[in-house]
Amino acid sequence: MSEAFEVTGPAAILTVNAGSSSLRLDLVQGGSVLDSAHAEHATDPGAAGEELAAFLGGHFDRDIRAVAHRLVHGGDVVRAPTVADDETLAALRGVTSLAPLHLPPSLALVEAAREQLPAVPHILCPDTAFHAGLPAAAATYALPREWRERHGLRRYGFHGLSYAWAADRVAELLGRPVTELELVLTHLGGGCSVCAVSGGRSVDTSMGFTPLEGVPMVKRSGSVDPGMLVWLLSEGHLSVDELSEGLERRSGLLGLSDGRSGDTRDLVAAERDGDEAAALALSVFSHRVAREIAAAATSLTRIDALVFTGEIGWDQPEVREAVCRRLGLLGVEPPVRGNRHDDGPVSADGAAVPVLVVQVREELQLARECLDVLAEEDE
Repeated sequence: MSEAFEVTGPAAILTVNAGSSSLRLDLVQGGSVLDSAHAEHATDPGAAGEELAAFLGGHFDRDIRAVAHRLVHGGDVVRAPTVADDETLAALRGVTSLAPLHLPPSLALVEAAREQLPAVPHILCPDTAFHAGLPAAAATYALPREWRERHGLRRYGFHGLSYAWAADRVAELLGRPVTELELVLTHLGGGCSVCAVSGGRSVDTSMGFTPLEGVPMVKRSGSVDPGMLVWLLSEGHLSVDELSEGLERRSGLLGLSDGRSGDTRDLVAAERDGDEAAALALSVFSHRVAREIAAAATSLTRIDALVFTGEIGWDQPEVREAVCRRLGLLGVEPPVRGNRHDDGPVSADGAAVPVLVVQVREELQLARECLDVLAEEDE
């Protein structure tokens, strides 16, 4: 088995990963995925519940020990993996505005799963948990204390399940304990972020209070000048709803390419055909990702490896090459190989800063965190 560690246990763990417009279900046992189901645009709670019921119907004879639910944002309500109960879920419904594209479908799936599997524990695994110990310098916004304390304004960070898995996987690949490593990781997918990891702990990351901050994404803008947003609102050029919809759904690679596509595969092909908007989209994206990687490096004493994960990071060599080409000052050289069939280096042997790719395995990390909570409950 190629994973970084065994996810052990006599019974299976069902993992539920509800995205902004997708649903992934996995049945994990002993470090292996027994079965999976993936549905796009599963934003309707009823439809998502039916997908879950259909998946469970195919495994009615399976001993399911627990259900692990990915939460994009736990806010101050859930800062570590925890058992779902009525009180916690009620509190989470009060913070759905922190991640309006993600939390509502996730909570709807938790409720559906609790109804369909009422006899097993349901574990909430927030992406924000990996960043819960961010140093104050990285977590604090330069805002009035009154605002920060009254409204809980701080940088939470996201993609924590992906980063936790990737950091441990890289440690195995390098043959060194994760506690000894200084890593820069970037998760590039529908959402995109960068994270500095020191000794297995997140010490800086590009996403903040919401999953909108940081680098441009497939449809999300990433960070933009807040003064520009204030101007657009105060001058009446956009309403709050128009601004939110534009930043969340019509920006990023999609907006930069004039609506052509948010898919880097389409944009790479279009750039080769001479499409200037596609070329601009890829150039802006690569520039911003490289800039965040360089910024994250300032939180480390050295860089033992640069790691790409996420669907784009894993599967788009043109993007990796464009990002690395901008990082020569950090000792990073462009990769010498394209995509791999397994996790590992894409940089030259003996590179000063190894560049590695790691496939996203959030389902295995969910199962691991779930079993950790169950073990604590049994003590």
